[in-house]
Amino acid sequence: MATASVSFKSREDHRKQLELEEARKAGLAPAEVDEDGKEINPHIPQYMSSAPWYLNADKPSLKHQRNWKSDPNYTKSWYDRGAKLFQANKYRKGACENCGAMTHDKKSCMERPRNVGAKWTNINIAPDEKVESFELDYDGKRDRWNGYDPSTYTRVIADYEAREEARKKYLKEQQLKKLEEKDGEEGGENVASEEEDEEDGLKIDEAKVDESAQMDFAKVEKRVRTTGGGSTGTVRNLRIREDTAKYLLNLDVNSAYYDPKTRSMREDPLPDADPNDKFYVGDNQNRLSGQALEFKQLNIHAWEAFDKGQDIHMQAAPSQAELLFKSFKIKKEKLKSENKDKIMEKYGNAASEEPIPRELLLGQSEREIEYDRTGRIIKGQDVALPKSKYEEDVFINNHTSVWGSWWKDHQWGYKCCKQTIRNSYCTGLAGIEAAEASADLMKANMARKEAAEDEPVRQEEKRLATWGTDVPDDLVLDKKLLDEALKKEGARRKEEMDERKRKYNVKWNDEVTAEDMEAYRMKRIHHDDPMKDFLH
Repeated sequence: MATASVSFKSREDHRKQLELEEARKAGLAPAEVDEDGKEINPHIPQYMSSAPWYLNADKPSLKHQRNWKSDPNYTKSWYDRGAKLFQANKYRKGACENCGAMTHDKKSCMERPRNVGAKWTNINIAPDEKVESFELDYDGKRDRWNGYDPSTYTRVIADYEAREEARKKYLKEQQLKKLEEKDGEEGGENVASEEEDEEDGLKIDEAKVDESAQMDFAKVEKRVRTTGGGSTGTVRNLRIREDTAKYLLNLDVNSAYYDPKTRSMREDPLPDADPNDKFYVGDNQNRLSGQALEFKQLNIHAWEAFDKGQDIHMQAAPSQAELLFKSFKIKKEKLKSENKDKIMEKYGNAASEEPIPRELLLGQSEREIEYDRTGRIIKGQDVALPKSKYEEDVFINNHTSVWGSWWKDHQWGYKCCKQTIRNSYCTGLAGIEAAEASADLMKANMARKEAAEDEPVRQEEKRLATWGTDVPDDLVLDKKLLDEALKKEGARRKEEMDERKRKYNVKWNDEVTAEDMEAYRMKRIHHDDPMKDFLH
């Protein structure tokens, strides 16, 4: 079954392998054993038991189905929150200057900033925190519930249960109070019939039932008075008692019309009742309140804008219509405020005139501060502005502004000298002028370079000497080219003397240089030359 690798088998070996597998499945042969000595279930399919080829497994095994790549160093432990290790009695060198703990510095201290730190007072030294580090795997680093203590959720459950119990208790008290008041009124009249007594008893028994169980459609235990005696039965609450049909709120024929097809009643069925006691006031209330009214105004605005020539449609482009409606309301409010300001500026607004604050009258206030002749505070204290624990407005290297006060070309810098190199020395206005001049020069050089690249490079034409022309006096010949031309002229003359050395394919070149002409003149035979017989 759990073969390590697929190897070639003959037909007979394959048949024996199938028979052995059938015998193992039937229990007639012992099960196959893996490399760890464990038996392999013969009923495991082959696609699960066979190891992949890239594992190079020599023996049958199910190791590839296990998590054999698990990290032994992985741990599920978490940080010990709030644990303290050691509390010193005096300040130690290198500790936090604020609280005196060794595990952090003053900048990252989470305690309240003291007026005088523990470095100078040597009292109330904070204990050292327990600093831990864990090696988490990929899933452990991204587990949002890692380190969560499930036992803390019991407090949330207890809080909700306490609220539910208080709510149930309050509802039961209110119901019993109403029923007792009703029973008292009926007792005063002394006109209680037997049926009314039974109904009252049934209501009192129902009030004792759990209110939360009556709100759902679950089985509810109620005391039901049957004909055989007051036995307790189980009934199913199929309807919430407060949920009354619309057409049953007012049985008057001339009351609000109820449409049975759409199940709607637009008018208020009880217009004379107390609004605080009414649960339903008609469907028109929903149409004229909340988001329904806003949607209605949006549709009206879309229709009016379309009639005035704007390309707007509520159903085709609802987002566009909503944006236009929002911009219309903003413009309308802005226009209203502008008109109001103009009217108030022209005629004034006596209704909005407020009295002068008391602290501004004669420069007085309830806060008493006494100064001496030099202006120092003797009694009282000014309002101290809270300061950050980070250093602010610290100017270095003769700068008059902080780093990050200037921004240009996606780079931060100093505003005083417009430099983008941090911790550089301030150069002031001279540096700004030099930088601008350098930038202008660089732009001019770049423009000159672009103009030079645009102009095509002129190539000098190669002027060749032609046959029959006189050699100019100022002609300068290249010695190397002249040697090559002499060799070529000599080979050509030998070829003319012996036709057998003439090649079958002749290449013709009509370009003649000054060196070729000089070689021809040097090799040429003059008939009137007395030394012509000694040339060859």
